[in-house]
Amino acid sequence: MVSQITEGVKISVEFIYQPEYSNPEKEHFMFAYRISIENIGDSTFQLMRRHWHIFDAIGEHREVDGDGVVGEQPIIEPGDTHQYVSGCNLKSEMGFMEGTYQMRRTLDDELFDVEIPRFNLIANHRLN
Repeated sequence: MVSQITEGVKISVEFIYQPEYSNPEKEHFMFAYRISIENIGDSTFQLMRRHWHIFDAIGEHREVDGDGVVGEQPIIEPGDTHQYVSGCNLKSEMGFMEGTYQMRRTLDDELFDVEIPRFNLIANHRLN
């Protein structure tokens, strides 16, 4: 697990390779990841947008932007945690992701960015 804190928001990430949804012969490697967004600050905030950079070991880079996460724009009170699970496919057995969440403080509607720490995506058989 990797974690990072930005402006009172702690982002933690875990990943798992999914061989049952992968097809290496067709250059399709599927990964799932779980994100925990913990409010360790004093202000309530809402997750508004996400921006991902996805890098594949074969040199491909793609970006993904969108509102919220998995169809939600959660409001997270001080001391609370929001978790979600999503997935990513790569054309090779290794890569990494990183990005940012745009948050909105509910007290003053101020927008701020929170770093999503870089995390590696590696198929289990590459770890041995």
